[in-house]
Amino acid sequence: MSAGAPDSSAGSTPLLEVVGLHTHFKTPRGVARAVDGISFRLERGRMLGIVGESGSGKSVLSRTIIDILPHDGSVIYQGRVLFEGRDLRTLSKRKMRDVRGRDIAMVFQDPMSSLNPVMKIGRQITEVLEKRRRLSSADARNQAARLVASVGIPDPEQQLNRYPMHLSGGMRQRVAIAIALAGEPKLLIADEPTTALDVSVQAQIMSLLRRIQKERNMAVIFISHNLGIIAGYADDVAVMYAGQIVECCETQELLNNMRMPYTEVLKDSAPELSARPHSRLAAIPGLPPNLLDVPPGCRFHERCRYARHKCKTEMPTLSAGDSDDGHLYACWYPLKDRRAMA
Repeated sequence: MSAGAPDSSAGSTPLLEVVGLHTHFKTPRGVARAVDGISFRLERGRMLGIVGESGSGKSVLSRTIIDILPHDGSVIYQGRVLFEGRDLRTLSKRKMRDVRGRDIAMVFQDPMSSLNPVMKIGRQITEVLEKRRRLSSADARNQAARLVASVGIPDPEQQLNRYPMHLSGGMRQRVAIAIALAGEPKLLIADEPTTALDVSVQAQIMSLLRRIQKERNMAVIFISHNLGIIAGYADDVAVMYAGQIVECCETQELLNNMRMPYTEVLKDSAPELSARPHSRLAAIPGLPPNLLDVPPGCRFHERCRYARHKCKTEMPTLSAGDSDDGHLYACWYPLKDRRAMA
């Protein structure tokens, strides 16, 4: 994974390349810049974790990639989304429907909102298999049972005859993953699929996604507000703030050498198992900027304890600074420089 300006010198075509993507919403109060100039590349077989606070633009980014936002004039789009070199933004609605589910699939945060409550689990899976892979009813039923078993649900034949309301939250999320996998996608986008689950089930779902990714050599974009979850499973991390990527690199590099102050406070705000019971959680001071009226300079400067005058007047670009390690960040005074001066 790499972010920032596309690398024209790269020899191979990445599975997904997002170039200068903007998604702005028209509102009665003005234009909200939900996604504001994002670029990154995702290679086959890699898991990219996108992390940031609620409202940072993560979900809007994912919905823009798979083109499920309105086309009624209320949303302003700009930029390119290249999948295997083909610009998805130029496809017709019919061709884009073919891409969704077959090449790119998505797992949403709440399975009860994505699963049909009045349709049996088996039919929801076989419907995808019959439409996307042209299987007969009998073959689709057999494949559905195998998919349910592959996501760790016991007694698959019995579960196919149940409704979503009969399953726990973790089991429903496994069913949603099975449906997403039914079309054998090359890219799976998981939008905070563990948020409503308890910690033990979160770990099970993450391990499941990681195992399936490795078995199928599938690319995954995993979206979360929890850097701890991302750090445990993703190959690469992109940190989003106020509609922009502010830091990105390989996961271990990020943990060992954070450069962006926002990433630091995001890490510190996560609860730790070693903390004493009932200890107060660290909070990020202040509020994210109003996307209808984005302040000049670095978008994090009003909440950053290190901010200086330049941070308030000039916007930093996402770049590698003076290093060549592929670690990109958008900060005038990165953490490594502060530590060196200390």
